[in-house]
Amino acid sequence: MTTILPRKDVVIVGLGWTGSILAHELTEEGLDVVAIERGPWRDTATDFNIGYAQDELRYAIRRDLFLQPTVEAMTMRNNTSQTALPMRDYGSFLPGNGVGGAGVHWNGHTWRFWDSDFRIVDHLNERYGSGRGADLTLQNWGVSAEEMESAYDRFEYLAGISGKAGNIKGQIQEGGNPFEDPRSRDYPLPPMQMTYAPTLFAEVTRSMGLHPFPTPSANLSQDYINPLGIAMGQCTMCGFCERFGCANYSKSSAQTTILPVLMKKKNFEVRTNSEVLHLDLDVSKKHARGVTYIDTSGQEFFQPADLVLLCAYGLHNVRLMMLSGIGQIYDPNTGEGTVGRNYCYQTNSGAQVFFDDKNFNPFIAAGALGQTVDDYNGDAFDHGPLDFVGGAGINCIPTNGRPIQTRPTPPGTPRWGTQWKQATVKAYKATLGFSSQGSSYPARGNYLDLDPTYTDRFGRPLLRITFDFPDNDIRMSAWVTAKMEEIAKSFGGRQYNISPRRKGWDSVPYQSTHNTGGAIMGADPNTSAVNKYLQSWDVPNVFVVGASAFAHNAGKNPTGTVGALAYFAADAIRQQYLRNPGQPLVSA
Repeated sequence: MTTILPRKDVVIVGLGWTGSILAHELTEEGLDVVAIERGPWRDTATDFNIGYAQDELRYAIRRDLFLQPTVEAMTMRNNTSQTALPMRDYGSFLPGNGVGGAGVHWNGHTWRFWDSDFRIVDHLNERYGSGRGADLTLQNWGVSAEEMESAYDRFEYLAGISGKAGNIKGQIQEGGNPFEDPRSRDYPLPPMQMTYAPTLFAEVTRSMGLHPFPTPSANLSQDYINPLGIAMGQCTMCGFCERFGCANYSKSSAQTTILPVLMKKKNFEVRTNSEVLHLDLDVSKKHARGVTYIDTSGQEFFQPADLVLLCAYGLHNVRLMMLSGIGQIYDPNTGEGTVGRNYCYQTNSGAQVFFDDKNFNPFIAAGALGQTVDDYNGDAFDHGPLDFVGGAGINCIPTNGRPIQTRPTPPGTPRWGTQWKQATVKAYKATLGFSSQGSSYPARGNYLDLDPTYTDRFGRPLLRITFDFPDNDIRMSAWVTAKMEEIAKSFGGRQYNISPRRKGWDSVPYQSTHNTGGAIMGADPNTSAVNKYLQSWDVPNVFVVGASAFAHNAGKNPTGTVGALAYFAADAIRQQYLRNPGQPLVSA
């Protein structure tokens, strides 16, 4: 039996970055808001306490903060000729679980996408003529960098990002990223103090004519009070960012930037350990009545609401739309349908340089403490004579020297035994690593849908991921990795090793949690699931907020753009939607 609860103005599914931002903005508007979160409550003082937060076994190996496949599994395959099988362990990517979501365990790289990303089809046509990327399903996002600038700025100041602007109002700034679009002002905090490895990387790449700059970091370089009056502390460079919550209040998350204010509001409540099963539509299928969810006791509830916001992890947003009958599921055979379309990932590669005479102190580290080169990212370079589009940022960011997983041994080292132990000791402090973070462009055969065979514990079909790296992205990564090899040689170390990206996505080893697409934004309801304000074309009182809206993934971490889109959608709801509730903000 389903218990019907009192109506709310707004119900939000998921309380991570996007859910917290939208909840704060809409409660400020006076609306009565409830957030429903599948995982547990997580708070800095109680869940990331300094007494146990730096536990590599618990958090990095056993993945205490992450979604487990027993809760929600997915099936995966490379192409339609294969049978997708459910993964018994998440490997390639690690979705978060609980309040704060993936914004708890992230490293803190906080980027803005470029105008050439948002207007990718128009940009490529303007620069190279029609036909570039014809083997891809590239689409414009429906917005421009100029439209997004103020939203990016708000997120950066909420989070207290440490960095150095490269372009303020069209004026190139010494020491910043010369390839970025104009911004209205500098970052709220100066860059983090660099350790030896990124300092050396900057020296070497600068000597090669490249343009290194400090990576924009959500690890705070100084104490900070954000616009909501919440105080954060300076990063201590403990090396426990990725896969961990921050015990020092030094890494930006919903917990450290917004929840302390939100949780005090009388017109907001959160229900944790409660899983939304589906959105409920009326008979017209054009209006959402609310959501149905179940708690840990097995009790089912219906939460009526005037406005429904999907703010879960991107993959979960897409699955909930499919399970709720919102929009047409994408069919790769016909190219029709919008939900599940343009699933993208991240195309990465790596390099290591081994020395005899250097000590990089890898245990002095942070998730985004480092230097980046964007000379080969996006369309910062001439693709005219090349056989690909897209690019990658090259990052030297020594995130940690944690003892269990830090084993930088050179090629040819045995996998165990005395020689392995000796090589580990020799290389531990004397190895410099850097990596490329490459764009992931959409292809017709990469998509999300519902698995026809496997179901979850509630009898709902699992999400099926069909993905392999497109040939375009493999060619891009090979070209960028060759540039990385030139950099590696320039260090003059004893030995180096490069790890290029190969065809054939393997879902077992960890690669990146940067899943994007599936409910993409755009100007055409025939090829996008949501409009530029992230409002569903099919059900106008539903907004779908997160990386699910990305029409492709750029050569950058998605979180900065996710946060900016949350503010962009919130402004549209406050300033436009609430004046005429239930109506589309963009004409189809």
